[in-house]
Amino acid sequence: MPGKVEKLRDLGEPELEARERELAEQVFRLRFQLTTGQAEAVGRLRSAKKDLARVKTLLRERELRKS
Repeated sequence: MPGKVEKLRDLGEPELEARERELAEQVFRLRFQLTTGQAEAVGRLRSAKKDLARVKTLLRERELRKS
């Protein structure tokens, strides 16, 4: 069964950039909810941060391959 990284590698650059924006917004919202005491979603924040890091890593790898 393919993992998260393999699924992300199949996406094109525009899709990865869109996913990066979505995840950054999600991390912002979850962090805001945690500080205001509205969220019980510590696990979701952690997973969103890791997914964001994966996407940024793939984008950086592609950038380095081009140059």
